[in-house]
Amino acid sequence: MVVESKHKELAEARNRHVPRGVVTAHPIFVERAEGSHVWDADGRRYLDFVGGIGVLNVGHNHPRIVAAVKRQLDRVSHAAFQVAAYDVYVELAARLNLLVGGDEAYKTIFLTTGAEAVENAIKIARAYRNAPGVIAFRGGFHGRTLMGMTLTGMSAPYKQNFGPFAGDVYHTPYPDPYRGFSSEDALQALEDLFATQIVPERVAAIIIELVQGDGGFLAAGPEFLHKLRELATRHGIVLIADEIQTGFGRTGELFAFQQAGIKPDLVTVAKSLAGGLPLSGVVGRAEIMDAPEPGGLGGTYAGNPLACAAALAVLDLFQNEGLLEQANQLAAVLRDGLEALAERFAEIGTIRGVGAMLALEFVKDRDSKQPDAGFAQRVIDACRDGGLLVIKCGVHRNIVRLLAPLTTSKNEAHEALAILAKAIEKARAAY
Repeated sequence: MVVESKHKELAEARNRHVPRGVVTAHPIFVERAEGSHVWDADGRRYLDFVGGIGVLNVGHNHPRIVAAVKRQLDRVSHAAFQVAAYDVYVELAARLNLLVGGDEAYKTIFLTTGAEAVENAIKIARAYRNAPGVIAFRGGFHGRTLMGMTLTGMSAPYKQNFGPFAGDVYHTPYPDPYRGFSSEDALQALEDLFATQIVPERVAAIIIELVQGDGGFLAAGPEFLHKLRELATRHGIVLIADEIQTGFGRTGELFAFQQAGIKPDLVTVAKSLAGGLPLSGVVGRAEIMDAPEPGGLGGTYAGNPLACAAALAVLDLFQNEGLLEQANQLAAVLRDGLEALAERFAEIGTIRGVGAMLALEFVKDRDSKQPDAGFAQRVIDACRDGGLLVIKCGVHRNIVRLLAPLTTSKNEAHEALAILAKAIEKARAAY
């Protein structure tokens, strides 16, 4: 007797009940997860180098996170912080203020999604500066809300026919030395924007991903970031670091701005903050954070107690269990492996990223550097067939990114690299 795949039944139900606008990168349904692995509805195991799109830096179902959530569930699961406060919110805010602000006065507000964090950072900056303008970068991704879409520097698939978009938002080029656009070029483009579109006095904030996530794992680089910090300070503009994907050890430090040696005015956090539970936040200088009047910030589910308890457990893991050291060891193994692949396969134009935030850019040939999105997709599909989950990114969707949990072992990393090598061979053979 032939046993029907559970996946087939679930896929048919998904097609009936879920709109096509919600894209799922892999045609599987996850039934169980642990560490760096997931198991699908038919029992097949995969190495997960997506991690919920950078959400699971501590791995799936870390026992410390699970235990913390269970303890909090027995206390308070929801109260709405605007109605009645609770200790885990305040404790988490205090810890993040110290981690981000050091000995300076910082404050934190918690929300639910990364897009909400971005929206609120813009509101706070506008309230502080009493100016409307916001500058973002081409290739940046900041969410799918109205402001998030507007700030995002990619047209497809995020903007489609969803306009009109929010006003007073301006885009400027992001450094990309691989394609001959230097940090000096990017700074000059910003100065040109001031000269032709909006004077600095009317700019509330500049928001930047220090390493672009969905835009292709491009790193702005310390030189550009230092000069951007100087420029923002000179004009009194609020500098917002979007650390939603780069935060919590992904680039080798707790935050990417620490690695670059700068200090933003506001920092948006989300994704790996709470080890898989929905939680985001804005952490910033106290005088800026206090600019909105009472009642201007918040949200019904913002700073949910279960998620705050999970986030405290995440910070404990970084403090007590050497997660940053693990992250850097993993980064070294992966980068060495990817560079070896780049020597073997001419389709790999460059290795992108910082720390354990790494990606392969696929091109038709290295001289023209023409993006090859089709090849990248074949690699992704072949990786899944081999038992490894990865996803794409980049403006041209020709980049395959790796977002392995930082707890991934050396053996697991080598297993993933071997699968990736076979996937590239298979994609090449498909021509």
